[in-house]
Parts: sequence; C-alpha cells; structure tokens
Amino acid sequence: MNPSKIQQVFENGWDEYLKFNTPTEIQYKTAHSIMACKSGKLGCNINLCEDCGHTSIHNNSCRNRNCPNCQAILKEIWIDKRKAEVIDVPYFHVVFTIPAELKSLIFANQKVLYSLMHKCTGETLLELSQNPKHLGAIPGIIQVLHTWGQKLNYHPHIHCIVSGGGLSKNRKLKKRGDKFFIPVKVLSQKFRGKFLNHLQRLHKSQQLKLFGQISHLKNAYEWNEYRNNLYTKDWCPYIKETFNGFGNGIEYLGRYTHRIAITNSRIISIANDEVTFQVLDYKSNAKQELKLDNKEFIRRLLNHVLPQGFQKIRYYGFLNNRNKAKNLKILFKEQGFQKFHSLLIGLNMAEILMQVWNYDISLCSACKQNAMRKSGQTFHMLN
Repeated sequence: MNPSKIQQVFENGWDEYLKFNTPTEIQYKTAHSIMACKSGKLGCNINLCEDCGHTSIHNNSCRNRNCPNCQAILKEIWIDKRKAEVIDVPYFHVVFTIPAELKSLIFANQKVLYSLMHKCTGETLLELSQNPKHLGAIPGIIQVLHTWGQKLNYHPHIHCIVSGGGLSKNRKLKKRGDKFFIPVKVLSQKFRGKFLNHLQRLHKSQQLKLFGQISHLKNAYEWNEYRNNLYTKDWCPYIKETFNGFGNGIEYLGRYTHRIAITNSRIISIANDEVTFQVLDYKSNAKQELKLDNKEFIRRLLNHVLPQGFQKIRYYGFLNNRNKAKNLKILFKEQGFQKFHSLLIGLNMAEILMQVWNYDISLCSACKQNAMRKSGQTFHMLN
C-alpha cells in the first residue's frame, strides 16, 4: 500500500527531526504509529473468495487518535451515540479561547491546564445557564479540546455544543428561543475570573512547572505582574452557529471531535525535504499555501499530541455521565418522544461499514460475489 501524504512526510523527515528534537514517549509512539499504519508493519489479514479463489490483503490500522487514517469509523460511532441523546431544542456552538500570553504556561503544564480549561468552561456555562436571567435550567454540554490553528501553530481552545434547553430545578424541561441565552461579555468575564482564580491556587501550591522562558514566574512579584496583566487581556468566547432541528449540532460537532491537527486532504505537495499545505486565513476567509521543511512540520504536528490518557471530549450538565441516563429519561418523557435511536450499537465492524457507507467487505472485488472469508492467517512484515 502506498503511504498517506502525512505518513510520507514522517518517513522523509523523521530522522532529520530527531537530530534537532527529543520527542516525549507519547510523541515517539504517535510518530511510529502513523508511519506503521496500514503499511503491513502492524500485520495484515488475508481474505479468500470461495467462489473464484481471489485473495485480498488488508493491512492493519494503528488506531492512534492522532493518525489521519483512523478517525472515520470512530467519528461515526460517536455521532450515532450522541444523536440518541439530542432533545428538541436549539443547539449552540460556543468556542472558548485564552490569551496568547498563557500559551507558554499551558504548554509546559498540559495535563493540569488543559483540564483546568475544561473545568472552567463547564462551570462557566453551567452556572450562568442556571441563572433565571439566562436559561434557568441545566443544559447538556459537550466539550472538545483542540490545541492547533490552521498553520499547526499552538492555539489551545475548547469547542462546545450547548443545548438551548434543559432540566429546571423542579426537573421539568425548560426551553429557550433561537437566540443564545448568555451574552458573550458575561461568558468572557466569568471564564476569565474562574481560570485565573484556579491558576493562582495552582501557583501558590507549587503545582505548576515553571522552567525555560517562564522560569521568571517563580518569583512572586513577577507572577503577580503576569497574572494582573492577564485580567486586562481579551478573553473571547464566541458563538459560531445556532442549530435548529434535531441532530444538526451533533453532526456539526462530529467534524471537531475526531479531527486531528491536519488531514491528508490539506497536503498540496511533498518533496524530499519539505511539505506544502493549505491554510485558511480567517480574517480574509481566503485559502493560502504554507511551506515548511519536514522536521518543522513534524515538530508542529507532534506538539498537538495530548498527554497519555487525557480525555479531550468531556460532558457536563444533563449529559454528565453519572446521571445521564436518568436525566434523558426525564427529558424524553417531558417532550413526549425520542427522535433518534442508535443505529450502530451492537453492530460489528462489517455491519457498521455497510450501514454507514454501504460498503460490503464480504463482496469479492474480482467476481463481485459475497464469497469472501478470512483465511485465518495474519502476517507481519519484518523490519
């Protein structure tokens, strides 16, 4: 099998990258997973057509969450599950970003501060939503952490889908209109206050790693100046879309949940020592081209590998995992129906491929008969 475009960049530039960089264990594992995916190095399955004798070989995938080849099925399964949790209210896409001055601190403390971003985002939306001035109920919230911009630069932010309705104090369904129920300025101030308050506690308890270009923040005076300056910066949550109709918001968020920093489709050309890819300038909404040498492309891409075991997708409000089933039962009873039910739960991989893409893996590519069966053999390529 020919390597994918991103796989090819890694193969061309990995050795050169290692001369100038020392990847973490999880970055090293990710790079090797990408290079090995569907190459035969992870093994392959052989299918034999009982009708015509044709043999087909399928190389195994790496299933790494950063691999461009391995997200499609996982995304469809996720969307299928989430659709069964949608209620009959508008849904809103809200994005929380942080000031540029925080990026170095967050990068040095990824696990702690990514979790803090999730926590403060969820708390902000929940507390304001329950205020009678806004929604006066507990909404359903799905949050996804992304860490990249179009140029593969470091840009941590959180995408949220928020339901425009939820459970009131008396456990009834309360709806809001199509207009988002919390002003952006109110969101911004609440989020900023929460994040900086928690950040101060982490610094005071010496739970932050402060080295390199942020080592000066160990000094109490320098830290206070830094923190006070952050209060003057632009913390800009914003609302991207309003979704009317069942499931539209979930379909939309599905484009974000299993997205990686860059896909093969954005790669324009690959040379032995450089790669050119497409970027979107958000200010002009114009597509541009960016050229990087391979080792810089790999460095930027690996900067977006999340810490081992980190949950980039989190659920709050009536979708909180602990009480979700009970909450949804109440909400569906309140609205009188459940529009969507899962179509993929309980299906095996072959059945999912057929259901979603109408692709029958039992169909022989040579004689077009449903006569393919596994030979029972799995082979691994030797390095």
